[in-house]
Amino acid sequence: MSTKQIGIIVGSLRRNSFSRAVAKALTSLAPENLSLRIIEIGDLPMFNQDFDEDGNTPESWTRFRNEIKALDGFIFVTPEYNRSFPAVIKNAIDIGSRPYGSNAWDGKAGGIISVTPGSLGAFGANHQLRQPMVFLNVLMMQQPEAYISNIAEAVNEKGEVTSERTLDHLKNYLEAFSQWVNKVSAS
Repeated sequence: MSTKQIGIIVGSLRRNSFSRAVAKALTSLAPENLSLRIIEIGDLPMFNQDFDEDGNTPESWTRFRNEIKALDGFIFVTPEYNRSFPAVIKNAIDIGSRPYGSNAWDGKAGGIISVTPGSLGAFGANHQLRQPMVFLNVLMMQQPEAYISNIAEAVNEKGEVTSERTLDHLKNYLEAFSQWVNKVSAS
């Protein structure tokens, strides 16, 4: 079985981001057949189709599109902002889907982990993010779902996920995602 290359898209640019802490934990918990790496999106200028049409495509867009095309799948780790996912993720989705006819996301495996410091488990962000991914033909894993409530209690002062319960949940999620990406890649 070959190692699958998986990009992690982190939806928070905050210095002490809970989403980035979860993403880092994922990289250390990955099963042997998954190679996970964080794909940076904080340097992507806001999408404007004129850049591509005028031949002024930002270098960061080109880098990002090439990174996405080379991957077997993606895991989005997103906070929930106002019952939705953050604009930085939507910007990355739009950049990766263009120019028209060059959708870098097409036909790849996808998964979502949503986090919140509150007690309501980031359901809105998770399900709203599924909509554009389905439209872009990202084959989204349905089960298990991953909503992590009270994330601040699971992360230490160094920004590391230390909660055994959360780490076990993430490990189980990755095992399921490993099976999912193999199934999607085989078809």
